Amino acid sequence: MIAGRGDDITITAFKQSLTTMITVVRDTAETDALLFTDQAMIDAADLRTIIIASTLPPSYVRDLRARVPAHITLIDAPMSGAQIRAEAGTLSFMLGGAMVDIDAHRHIFDTMGQDIYIMGQFGDGMAAKVLNNLLAASSTAMTRMVLDWADHAGIPEDKLRALIHTSSGQNWLASGFDDIEFSRDGYADDNSIGILVKDVAAGLDLAPAGADTSLPVAVQAMLRQMSPRK
Repeated sequence: MIAGRGDDITITAFKQSLTTMITVVRDTAETDALLFTDQAMIDAADLRTIIIASTLPPSYVRDLRARVPAHITLIDAPMSGAQIRAEAGTLSFMLGGAMVDIDAHRHIFDTMGQDIYIMGQFGDGMAAKVLNNLLAASSTAMTRMVLDWADHAGIPEDKLRALIHTSSGQNWLASGFDDIEFSRDGYADDNSIGILVKDVAAGLDLAPAGADTSLPVAVQAMLRQMSPRK
């Protein structure tokens, strides 16, 4: 079952039959609200498994183990692929948890996903996801900048994207530009570009002490300045 927001009556009914919950809310605040405060799904009497599929800071995810009762299995299973792959059931999942728990729930991931990566213990899936998203955010920001500069230079977008697809600049956004639903969006707090900004912050959670974070911070700034592309 997949949970998000709802009124009190819906939440009460939902809790009565809840055994396995996949959370796909936006951030740590919404995860806290879902699990511990506003909806308090953690109190569902028959809840036995929580699968964290949101993209969140790995340290927050790992800390959930101490906050969630021991009888509830925790698996982190962030996903990648955008709307187009979600609709096709071909998402990529990065899993973290005990193998016995992952094996017991493998049918869930096989139903929704095509590429399943078992990264390690609980929290390791999220660590892998935020590192992947640092690259996705960087290529998104740079691809959009390159296309804008190409406009100024008089190079047709379709011709440049065809070149990029078969050349050293190839990346996920440029190659899937016609299919990825947010490829031409500008920045807004509540859209996919805004989520990328949030995901860069989650990636910074993994930065080693003393690491130079100027590049990901610059990527965040570029994403925040992004205007819609016609």
